[in-house]
Amino acid sequence: MPRPAALQNFLEAALTAFAVRATDARAQASISACARALGRPGDISDTPGARLPVCAELAAAADPARMTDPALETLLQAFHALEPHLTWTRRQGDMTHASANIAEGHANALILGPGGLERRADVWLGASLLAPYMRYPDHSHPPEETYLVLTDGAFRQGEGAWFTPGPGGSFYNPPHILHAMRSFNTPLFAFWLLRAGDPA
Repeated sequence: MPRPAALQNFLEAALTAFAVRATDARAQASISACARALGRPGDISDTPGARLPVCAELAAAADPARMTDPALETLLQAFHALEPHLTWTRRQGDMTHASANIAEGHANALILGPGGLERRADVWLGASLLAPYMRYPDHSHPPEETYLVLTDGAFRQGEGAWFTPGPGGSFYNPPHILHAMRSFNTPLFAFWLLRAGDPA
């Protein structure tokens, strides 16, 4: 069954933007592998989309007009067309080093992946939103991951120093690495693409 048009348009824009902005060779290889896997659609969820209060920050954080790169502008336009179908959730579990009010100050949406809009196990693609002055918990996961950052914000890998990719910045998280993110005085918005494995 073909994907819904809004999802297909978003995936094409996302894969293009990830590929254009990635500078790490490992990220480029991961993105290419994900693109090949996505030639086979997964099952589409019929669950209606749902927002959390912090999603009011999306208007500013994911504004296509802020982008100077046409690939990023197209990506955010496609995201807004898809966003009403997404289910935004709060992270569960360990909240080590997170802001005290992190529960109200963040939201994640899984577009592809287990429980996502398109259910699949091999590729996970989602978005994270942080309200201003918010610190997301340290966390890790087995799949490798490429970030595409659309706003200001800081990120950390392992015990390394915090770094700021800037709007349009990209970086690669190796499997199992501990990582975190935090916003400044404006919301943080980023997409992440995980290669969880090859399809069976």
